[in-house]
Amino acid sequence: MFQEANEKGQLYMNDDIRVSDQIETRLRAAFTPRSLHIEDESESHRGHAGYRDGGQSHFHVALDAPELDALSRVARHRAVHKAIGDDLVAQIHALRLTLGS
Repeated sequence: MFQEANEKGQLYMNDDIRVSDQIETRLRAAFTPRSLHIEDESESHRGHAGYRDGGQSHFHVALDAPELDALSRVARHRAVHKAIGDDLVAQIHALRLTLGS
């Protein structure tokens, strides 16, 4: 199950919303992407730490957005982690980021 917020910002559990969809929704809300690609890389980690049946544990996010242009590499990563949110980051075992153009 995954936490999601309703229109009033109240958290609730929803097992129908995929982690990748939640990542996309949150990044699109926080940034104006020139490009955004989210890949579930979980299957390539089968048998490794953090792997879960059904995937949704290892992701590659490629994001290019004007809001990231003036930021340092570390600041870009922090901004993306903040946009995704601690609750969702805690559900992800591995998050590989490619940020900027």
